[in-house]
Amino acid sequence: MDESTVASKRNSLKQSLQNKVHRFADFDVHPVHNHLLVSVLEDHTVDEPSAIVNTLCVINTHTQTVHTLVSGADFYSSPKFSPDGTRLAWQQWSHPDMPWEGSLVYIADISVDSDAISLRNTTLVAGEALKISAAFPSWANNDALIFTSDQSGYINPWKFSNGKATPIFPEPVSYEFGSPGWVFQMHPYAILDRQGTLAVFITTKDGRNGLSLVDLEGGSPPRSIESPFVVIENIWSLSRETREAVFTGVKADEGLSLVKFTFEHPSGALRFIPLIPALAPDFSDDFVSMPQPMTLKTDDGQTVHVVYYPPKNPHYSGSSIKDERPPCVVHAHGGPTGITLQGLHWKTQYFTSRGWAWCDFTLFFAASCITNLATRLDVNYGGSSGYGRSYIRRLDGQWGLVDPNDCIQAARLISSEPYNLADPKRLVITGGSAGGYTVLCSLATAKDVTTFAAGTSSYGISDLKPLEAHTHKFESRQLEKLLGGTSKEVPEVYQERSPVNKAERIVAPLLILQGDIDRVVPKEQAELIYAKVKAKGGVVEYKLYSGEGHGWRKEENIVDALERELDFYERVLGLKG
Repeated sequence: MDESTVASKRNSLKQSLQNKVHRFADFDVHPVHNHLLVSVLEDHTVDEPSAIVNTLCVINTHTQTVHTLVSGADFYSSPKFSPDGTRLAWQQWSHPDMPWEGSLVYIADISVDSDAISLRNTTLVAGEALKISAAFPSWANNDALIFTSDQSGYINPWKFSNGKATPIFPEPVSYEFGSPGWVFQMHPYAILDRQGTLAVFITTKDGRNGLSLVDLEGGSPPRSIESPFVVIENIWSLSRETREAVFTGVKADEGLSLVKFTFEHPSGALRFIPLIPALAPDFSDDFVSMPQPMTLKTDDGQTVHVVYYPPKNPHYSGSSIKDERPPCVVHAHGGPTGITLQGLHWKTQYFTSRGWAWCDFTLFFAASCITNLATRLDVNYGGSSGYGRSYIRRLDGQWGLVDPNDCIQAARLISSEPYNLADPKRLVITGGSAGGYTVLCSLATAKDVTTFAAGTSSYGISDLKPLEAHTHKFESRQLEKLLGGTSKEVPEVYQERSPVNKAERIVAPLLILQGDIDRVVPKEQAELIYAKVKAKGGVVEYKLYSGEGHGWRKEENIVDALERELDFYERVLGLKG
């Protein structure tokens, strides 16, 4: 077959495990011969994105050997044995696709001898390069494979049985039953019963997660489950005998919990049982601002989805300035194919709960000093996930144009009639990674760079051409779609949309935060634009965190970054003496 080839190259397991260039992930154990495991193997012998080799391999713990099972594609994921161990399913895709753009699900019959597995009758189940993403395969029983496909324009559940792939719902459902596969071991559904006829799926609709029961035998629409959780991740079957699943969930006003979900038969009663409850803060929930999802229309008729958090502090007694509106932090998420959902996020609450006083210190909720509060606006700009394939594809060839424009227009809309939710002169923008790039574009390359009074770029991209050459394999060809080609094919696009080349247009004060061992967006990206803005006489501050990569892991750096950003806004907006 063209898409993959079967090989039998063998290596010592001990040598492979000791060899730092061999990286294993996403294991599945054979249900009968449990000394045999299938795994994704990534070979970094030549540690350049174009030379790294991904395969599916078999690990034999008895003979201590590793042999290649499937090769030929650029990426593999989600290998799954059927319950009787006679078949294997997996997902694969190749450049320039990301897995949510075009990926394929395969199955094959397997033969097992004493120390190896071989494949035969390999069959393409679903998916098409560049056009359809088939993902998350899992066996309902020995005869039926469940997976997701966005063939309808939205991620919906499908089934492969009797040699044919079919949608489970009688009509396509216009919201999502899955999410982009950024990492291994993501799973948007759990099969609940022994027969494989019922599953619970994580859904995404209106900017929040939910749960739906799905009849896997088909013929009926999904049944939505009332749930207090607005962010739900990694749902797994706990027991198909007792119809139990487990997931992590976040509420709008409560942090991360580990939750058991039970579907009681035959009553149909549903129960959520916290196994590990969320940690309770040591202050009143009167400080917690609740999300307000909104859908806005931009000047060019496009839809942009946002989540607004009003200021909330029980000690705030009101402003002495007539008609004063609060400053607003506009947040651009990373990805760029990401989404900001409505779960409790303490960074959001850090800003919405704090008074930005006209004094020279950060306040401790002191009623006598609080004069106004800050709001936050999460912008799920065009290109975000959770709203269907066409919304994601708004960013095709338009990265650096659509995302800053959506953020700018959203900020202007919520700070003007009929909303009047923020002070238009005190709008600031923040984001990390791809969101950091959106921040820099909003301040440097946008048509109007004066909307925001300040910005913070955390490990953001300033120069697109080096990113093309030096990022990791998974995202190494993503720019071709986001920008409409390679830097050789469309050099003018890379030039025009790199904020470092327009640094002289940055008039708003800029804070840059960066990790010194970041391999996704190296520190040189931050230092280039810092030097350019500084040389032009702009207001710019730069903090490099030692031992940090793409995001903060050390407690002291998490605290410093948060406090540093707030302090920066207070100073440049004149809220601090």
